[in-house]
Amino acid sequence: MDWKKALKAHVAGKPMRSEEEKRAEETQLFTELYCQWKGVQPNRQVGANSSQQHESFKSIPKFYFKLPAEDEVLQQKLREESRAVFLQRRSRQLLDNDELQSLWFLLDKHHTPPLMGDEKMINYEDFLKVSQEAGPKCKTYFTATVFAKLLQKDPYGRISIMQFFNYVMRKVWLHQTRIGLSLYDVAGQGYLKEADLENYILELIPTLPQLDGLEKSFYSFYVCTAVRKFFFFLDPLRTGRIKIQDILACSFLDDLLELRDEDLSKEMQESNWFSAPSALRVYGQYLNLDKDHNGMLSKEELSRYGTGTLTPVFLNRVFQECLTYDGEMDYKTYLDFVLAMENRKEPQALQYIFRLLDIQNRNYLNIFALNTFFRAIQEQMKIHGQEPVSFEDVKDEIFDMVKPADPLKITLQDLINSSQGETVTNILIDLNGFWTYENREVLVQENPADDLENFGEGEEV
Repeated sequence: MDWKKALKAHVAGKPMRSEEEKRAEETQLFTELYCQWKGVQPNRQVGANSSQQHESFKSIPKFYFKLPAEDEVLQQKLREESRAVFLQRRSRQLLDNDELQSLWFLLDKHHTPPLMGDEKMINYEDFLKVSQEAGPKCKTYFTATVFAKLLQKDPYGRISIMQFFNYVMRKVWLHQTRIGLSLYDVAGQGYLKEADLENYILELIPTLPQLDGLEKSFYSFYVCTAVRKFFFFLDPLRTGRIKIQDILACSFLDDLLELRDEDLSKEMQESNWFSAPSALRVYGQYLNLDKDHNGMLSKEELSRYGTGTLTPVFLNRVFQECLTYDGEMDYKTYLDFVLAMENRKEPQALQYIFRLLDIQNRNYLNIFALNTFFRAIQEQMKIHGQEPVSFEDVKDEIFDMVKPADPLKITLQDLINSSQGETVTNILIDLNGFWTYENREVLVQENPADDLENFGEGEEV
């Protein structure tokens, strides 16, 4: 039998089908095979049982869908493909560069005179005209609510077309970024685990011109450095995952994507945790502290951190409470420590340090805890030939600064509410920090011009 001729004759005898018919047949075949594998009837909802024949199921739809188990490969693949298709569809609904440019031309064309300085304005009537010409993708931005939010003190009841256009661009960017992050959300639950965020940042590196100079061998350390800031501030309870919504709401992603600017100034790079100079600085400090070159930090090695004046009592608490390996600290734990020490005004950093100060695990600091840490400051003052300061005086000053709800206990919330957390922690854990506090009046007198300048800046803000 000539199989070639027989196959050609068979194909020729079948009528040509459209793409829609082919897709319908494919969907029907997949549904039959999937339902057969699940052991249910094709016309019955997957996962249904006899209880679903109840009358209430006609009006109350199923709202809980259990995630597929690890061994349910087909269901996992189906879920992944469904999410990918959904995200692609959402991406197509966003305005592209050409559509944004067309929108700007329409806003410029329909602006409402007179000009407000050099800025063009638009009233609500012309705003609606642009909405009708802009196309269906723009409809969500042309609402009365958006117009009212952007309306300021214009005597003609107009809004700035530049402000409105920036609003649209920001919304488009947020949706694009949300979709981009969701591609790394393996579970599809709206949050990223540490490995998910690591993959996102690793694949983002080649798109950031400011990181072009990084050696590929340093990529893993850079990714770890970047990811730790997200998790330190957005996951203070250490759940191991952060919401995509929280990532979008904070400024960290803006700081990271700022590295796309090829003309970013040196000052901006140094103040940006995600920049190459900043990452190299932190990693360089870690290497300098690691005197035995074993890739880990002992308590003695960490004692040289900063000015080298952290008290032994505080360092003991660091190694008691933080994750260590055979009594030594790895780079990831070190990053949490650095973020806490460099951001002591932030609630997350105060939470980190408060846990170390709370030696009795009572969720508050009493006189015993304060005395335990300040005694180490007094001992260091003796070593340096200085007259120790009375604990009673310091204790009273701390309580006066914090003004806790309970006059004998200082809680974390008391410390945060007082806005004196940085000062209090400096007094208790760092000899240099205590010396700066104790001599603050002398330092002010030595730098009156700087103080007046800073005071003026503070008043302006």
